[in-house]
Amino acid sequence: MQGKTVVITGATSGIGEVAALRLARMGARIVFVARDEARAEATLAKLKAAGPAAHSCHLADLSSLAAMKHLASEIRSAEEHIDVLINNAGAYFETRQTTVDGLERSFALNHMAYFVLTAGLFLSLKPGSRIVSTASDAHRMARLDFDDLQAEKRYKGFTVYGTTKLMNILFTRELARKLEGLGVSAFCLHPGFVATRFADNNSGMMGAIFAVLKNLIAISPEKGAQTIVHLASAPGIESLSGTYWAKCKLVTPAKPAQNDDDAKRLWEISERIAHG
Repeated sequence: MQGKTVVITGATSGIGEVAALRLARMGARIVFVARDEARAEATLAKLKAAGPAAHSCHLADLSSLAAMKHLASEIRSAEEHIDVLINNAGAYFETRQTTVDGLERSFALNHMAYFVLTAGLFLSLKPGSRIVSTASDAHRMARLDFDDLQAEKRYKGFTVYGTTKLMNILFTRELARKLEGLGVSAFCLHPGFVATRFADNNSGMMGAIFAVLKNLIAISPEKGAQTIVHLASAPGIESLSGTYWAKCKLVTPAKPAQNDDDAKRLWEISERIAHG
């Protein structure tokens, strides 16, 4: 990773921060995206201690389409090229919320942010570059309902979260198909159930359940970050573009996550939403 430029979202805590620090120690220059300025400054200080490269940060609201487009433009202007793009930011919402664009917040943050930022940075990705997206085994309990992608008819927090993680895998499959012949590869992964700030924004029953489970069975952020680092840095995996990983190994996702027709349809819908 010596001298490579890595763009990563969700890097001010949890597995994203651990992955960014490990990659910095391996010689990468980290360009990360944050919403909270104070946490961004703290992460930047850790990165500077981890590696001598000129690490940098961009502040943006990942749930806003306009902010994502502006962010991509900022990064394109600042960076000559990008070697690795890591889409990692995500969240769980127990109750249905909407964004400034009128999108359901889980859909906007967990799926559309990946889609819009990747599309906006596409021209900065050169042969040999990689796109790594954090999904989850929560997708195994999900099904896509194209008549209710915004969960307007029925909203259950964890079901909706799992559906967005299914979208991450379908997005990666279609992205890999579109990247064929360009020398750019795409991967997605399950980091495990990790003790991070995940779900801390919820005060209801599921928030309490997550808090208990984190103390009982969750793995450390250090373990959870391993697969991100592996997919960003391991040599010789380019031919496996479009695949799903866990514990640094290739894993077969649930059957709905292997549906190429759904992957294409989701891409087309996401494209229309992104273009307004």
